[in-house]
Amino acid sequence: MALGRLQSGIVDHLHELKYLDAEQASTIKAHKEELNGTAFDDLLLVDYRLSTHQLNVAKAKTYGVSPINVKHVAINKGTWELLDQEFCAANHVVPVSSYGRYIAVALSNPFELTITSRISEMCKKTVVALLAPESDIKEVLKQDPKREETHFEDVVEAVGMEFDEGEMEEVEEGLDSEESAPIIQLSNRIIEDAYFAGASDIHIEPREKELVVRYRIDGVCQEKLKLPQKVSGSLVARLKIMSNLDIAERRLPQDGRIVFKQYTKKNVDIDLRVSTAPLNHGEGVVMRILDKQKSTLPMPALGFSEENLERYREVIKQPYGMILHCGPTGSGKSMTLYSALNEINDPSFVIRTAEDPIEYTLNGINQMQMNRQIGLTFASALRAFLRQDPDIILVGEIRDQETANIAVEAALTGHLLISTLHTNDAPSTVARMTDMGIEPFMISSSLLCVCAQRLMRRVCKTCRIQYEPEGREKSVLEAGIGWSGPIFKHNPKGCPRCTNTGYKGRVGIHELMTSSEQLIEDINKGRETADLKRTAVKAGMKTLHQDSLLKVKDGISTLEEALATVPVDMF
Repeated sequence: MALGRLQSGIVDHLHELKYLDAEQASTIKAHKEELNGTAFDDLLLVDYRLSTHQLNVAKAKTYGVSPINVKHVAINKGTWELLDQEFCAANHVVPVSSYGRYIAVALSNPFELTITSRISEMCKKTVVALLAPESDIKEVLKQDPKREETHFEDVVEAVGMEFDEGEMEEVEEGLDSEESAPIIQLSNRIIEDAYFAGASDIHIEPREKELVVRYRIDGVCQEKLKLPQKVSGSLVARLKIMSNLDIAERRLPQDGRIVFKQYTKKNVDIDLRVSTAPLNHGEGVVMRILDKQKSTLPMPALGFSEENLERYREVIKQPYGMILHCGPTGSGKSMTLYSALNEINDPSFVIRTAEDPIEYTLNGINQMQMNRQIGLTFASALRAFLRQDPDIILVGEIRDQETANIAVEAALTGHLLISTLHTNDAPSTVARMTDMGIEPFMISSSLLCVCAQRLMRRVCKTCRIQYEPEGREKSVLEAGIGWSGPIFKHNPKGCPRCTNTGYKGRVGIHELMTSSEQLIEDINKGRETADLKRTAVKAGMKTLHQDSLLKVKDGISTLEEALATVPVDMF
């Protein structure tokens, strides 16, 4: 018998499933020539006219895995981001779904254990292998992760007709009903379209003669929609109802949260952090999209260099001390903190977090929402946590001296404390804490690491243009990282994949200042920030500028974007 054991098993299962009759199965088993995998597949698909789906089901039964028709699966874009696209293309892998500690992956060869172990290492999740034909996987990988189109023409027309027929107050009366009123459809479609476009924020801004809707995509605001000014009151009122805010209060800013799953039938599981404010032409609304699929991105997907990732992982495994993240709003601090907590989350640890607001819910972690109106602040939460036997404490932000004092105390009494601070770079964090009234010797003895970070746009890999830098560009590269060579710039015309912008997605750049003997000595002596920076660089720290240039060298971003994100080092 020329057929191998697995090939005979596939034929037997095809017969069991009645895709082949007994005579056909016997004929194939009696085949005298040895058949490799491709020839065996061609024999069944061409000579016996089986479909790829039928063959895939039989193979899955033989291999002891589950089959999947990967072409018909709607894959969440958050799941796509768990694995690098180049890795997927090189190994014929498609991430199908992710839940908790598991990731389901479609493979054409489930026996390639090196691939599944590599995926597990990258995502820090247990891999569930699903079998799909290689041709189907290649077809899915050729497509961009599905970008659903949202059209506004019909609903904008309906809104316009409704406002022409009646006054705004009459329209607002039905805003809390779940019927498909035009204003309800409009609010839902704005949120859905922003989500599918990959926006991080939605801005609804009343102007003198119109209402403008803008999305922030990859850190850049883009105008999406213009509506009649008279729509403003009803649209804002609808969003307030979804956020459980007071629609009668139009003079004061309000903060709320939308659980969007309650208002849509589409597979869009997101929350929105809502902030309203009275402006000169009416109330404005800004909504931050919190995608639950992205709450646990693996650490390697955040843009850490191999050296920084190794140092950071070593720091977060320490039993006690203080880890601080600094950077402006929207620089990815929260995502890094959540990914770090998810990596060290273990049933043997008690983890408490104090957040304002709770952006993502993590399994196995006890999270507390701050409420200043009743006196529940970061300082009071931190004091309470110290009496609850925690191993790891996360404080959303150190804003005042009281919080800073308790944070340092917690770090010195056997707890790992993680928090954020608003400073421009890692070394200036020491000066900021000193300004808050913390003694230098307390800072040096508690501080494990300061991580400054920014987000930089990724250049589109499909349409980027390679060139040789000259003049000032070349001198910036040589001065920053001691290297010069061919790099990439963005294509001004772009391509469909990057929606004609030349950039697609963002990547983190990091400045990791870890504690050392010399740094402790310099902090205790009250040295200037520039001196601390020199000491940290001598100890192996890469500055934000240097890390951004390394991303340029690796073809991840452009020199133009690197210089626009962080200034050149001046020390």
